[in-house]
Amino acid sequence: MTTATHWAALAVTAFGLVSAAVVLVAARRLMPALAVLLDFLIAAGLLRLAGDPAWDTVAAAAAVVAVRKLVTAGLRLSPPR
Repeated sequence: MTTATHWAALAVTAFGLVSAAVVLVAARRLMPALAVLLDFLIAAGLLRLAGDPAWDTVAAAAAVVAVRKLVTAGLRLSPPR
């Protein structure tokens, strides 16, 4: 992985943590904040894939996408407040 993609993935992860915290404070609900965090983690995983397309990196990105799909399904099925 090049230094640029490494730092870009790290920056996206940090922005995701900050964005998820803002959503958690604003919405006072965990699921939307988790969805935002997982979107940023998917972006960071794709950046890591651009630098190092190893099988463990592909598996990690696929796991994050699968968790994101489960969270999205949970958001759709949760009753409105």
